[in-house]
Amino acid sequence: MLYFPFHPMLDRAMPIRSLAFTAALFLSSPALAADAPATPSAIVAQAPAGAWRPIAPDALLVMTVEGGKRVVIQLAPDFAPAHVANIRALARAGWWDGESVYRVQDNYVAQWGDATEKKALPPGIAANIVPDYVRPLATLKGAAVPLPYPDAYAPRTGFIDGWPVAMDETSAWLPHCYAMVGVARNLSPDAGTGAELYAVIGQAPRQLDRNIALVGRVIEGIGLLASLPRGSGDLGFYAAGERRLPILSVRLASDLPEAQRPRYQAMDVGSRSFADYLRLRANRKDDFYERPAGGVDLCNAPVPVRQAP
Repeated sequence: MLYFPFHPMLDRAMPIRSLAFTAALFLSSPALAADAPATPSAIVAQAPAGAWRPIAPDALLVMTVEGGKRVVIQLAPDFAPAHVANIRALARAGWWDGESVYRVQDNYVAQWGDATEKKALPPGIAANIVPDYVRPLATLKGAAVPLPYPDAYAPRTGFIDGWPVAMDETSAWLPHCYAMVGVARNLSPDAGTGAELYAVIGQAPRQLDRNIALVGRVIEGIGLLASLPRGSGDLGFYAAGERRLPILSVRLASDLPEAQRPRYQAMDVGSRSFADYLRLRANRKDDFYERPAGGVDLCNAPVPVRQAP
């Protein structure tokens, strides 16, 4: 039984944005104009077109479930190339069609795939993928934009090419934040194939970082997964007689007819809008807040994503 997971800031070369510069940006007195938006959501709503970057259609996985509702996942091929290659091949083969969401563990994960673990994989799917949960900074696109706040699970945290990352001096890895998508695996050293996937639906289980492959994030429909009935079996698996949510189809957006393709944009993490957004995530100044926190952790500063206008 695939039951994992168990429940229980450094710029690469520092040529553009140093940690000291970023700390000053965050911790200095308010730099926004008096009439500027005072909340993170207002920053996002008023961000100019130049602050957004398109998400490629072949990086969008569209899962349609019972009732025609959909869950859209942005894939992260630069962080999990072997797994994303498998996931794309599985989607093109229609492997998930007719399968289900078969595990929902409260404050933890929703998991989907073949509940029987007996369905044959399509030809060409790489099995026994060597665990590769950490990527050299030199292989990733774009400079790191660090967060200048301590993290309990990594020496540094920040953002690279639109993704939240945890980092040391030479490497980066994706964190188990809310809505991140990972690959279920067994106790064996291999890292799973990508046929069985889960989405985080609770408080970020960061202890799983660098222990399980993360392949992307849910950018539409996480509320659907998070609101499903919890399984009564061990680790949230649905017991006999409990109804699993049927999956109608899973396709890459690039393989859908043009009129049916979802189109999304992620905020450019190097933009001024993103810097303002992060500053206000750490220091709320609207009428509700009596005392700004003076900090924000990685999982509480999700990179904004929107449907393309």
